[in-house]
Amino acid sequence: MKTSDFDYSLPKELIAEYPLEKRSSSRLLVYQENIEHKSFKDVVSYFDKGDLLVLNNTSVIPARIFGKKESGGFVEVMLERIMEENKALVQIGSGNSPKIGTKLILEDYEVECIDRKGPFFILQFNEAPLDVFNKIGHVPLPPYIKRSDEQLDKERYATVYEDKELQDSVAAPTAGLHFDKNLLKTLEEKGVNVVCINLSVGAGTFQPVKTANIKDHDIHEEYVEVKPEVIDLVSATKGNGKRVFAVGTTATRALETAFIDPHKNGYKGYTNLFIYPGFTFKAVDMLITNFHLPQSSLLMLVSAFIGFENMKNIYNLAIKEKYRFLSYGDAMLLKKNEI
Repeated sequence: MKTSDFDYSLPKELIAEYPLEKRSSSRLLVYQENIEHKSFKDVVSYFDKGDLLVLNNTSVIPARIFGKKESGGFVEVMLERIMEENKALVQIGSGNSPKIGTKLILEDYEVECIDRKGPFFILQFNEAPLDVFNKIGHVPLPPYIKRSDEQLDKERYATVYEDKELQDSVAAPTAGLHFDKNLLKTLEEKGVNVVCINLSVGAGTFQPVKTANIKDHDIHEEYVEVKPEVIDLVSATKGNGKRVFAVGTTATRALETAFIDPHKNGYKGYTNLFIYPGFTFKAVDMLITNFHLPQSSLLMLVSAFIGFENMKNIYNLAIKEKYRFLSYGDAMLLKKNEI
């Protein structure tokens, strides 16, 4: 398929710049046999006792730092991944790309650009990079949110179930932003099993697919950990005729990566799994997700899950009904297309 097949016109006014006051008050577009328009808190009614809810409990690093070059030019550093030996893989925004050997001044810290890997740079720090980002970093709001981060983002650009000790992502698993603690408690009281996996979300998640043919796209790698007991619970759920609900494309990508291995002994490592139409889902039955960017790998995953024409129809309807799009926007509950 062509990347251009996944293009659509997204009105700027539908991009959510701020979250709603209450997490679970977002709108929810439900696609099963028919399309329904609900509030997110209504999602509880679509679960049955014995179903499984899979969450990505990753925690977001304050991954954006503003600084300057030795020459005085402005730079914006966006973390992609912490590396060994006090190094970090980053994106650098500046008037001119820094040369190898360039020193950057990040408030009270001096770092050196020691290498380049495609669109990324490797910075050498004099101490643990995570400590530096935690001290002076900003909430890494996505590039399509055209404002500076604010105090509210420290709470709202994170899930209520994050594992704060992980600190391994530079973007939030945004489908999970709709859940509050009361909603999760209600699901558990209904007999829904809730389990966590971990996928470290990288900044590459926002990158559009730039190749003409989607199969030629070199998708970003992300670190995944799915424990063996999660695999067992997914298998048991499906064996009992119940459904596996994945919260977000990150949880979906993690589970499907783990289930590629026929031995299903869990998964710990990086994944470059690219899910697009034609992919056979082995783990996930229901997907809770936000509305995604045109020509993005995330939109292609959704299309693989519910079918290309269904995806196009749903997005056209969502625009007509003025749903709020992207990270701070509204949500969808989607049933896997059984073709």
